[in-house]
Amino acid sequence: QVQLVESGGGLVQPGGSLRLSCAASGSIFIVTAMGWYRQAPGKQREMVASITGGGTTNYADSLKGRFTISRDNAKNTVYLQMNSLKPEDTAVYYCNVQGLTRGLQRFDVWGQGTQVTVSS
Repeated sequence: QVQLVESGGGLVQPGGSLRLSCAASGSIFIVTAMGWYRQAPGKQREMVASITGGGTTNYADSLKGRFTISRDNAKNTVYLQMNSLKPEDTAVYYCNVQGLTRGLQRFDVWGQGTQVTVSS
């Protein structure tokens, strides 16, 4: 099994910054795609950013320039640096990690979610 542990959420004022982390552990052979999604109250979950094993990144158009996704392959960890935060960024943020287990089975797992609240 593969488990994810998210951290870094919290309350921040508009214009502030937060850095989210998501660490994968367990029976992992290789991690391929990693990504962040978010879900605001009353809205559908949306993609925030993703990063491939080779480091190719993809962002939601509305977030380009403010959010940066990165990964540490040695730690099987993905990060989301969020700058210039706005109240509309308030949501539960989820990480998603895909890859292969040591038994060469595909996995696609989600984190438990971390609350980000942007408010003065």
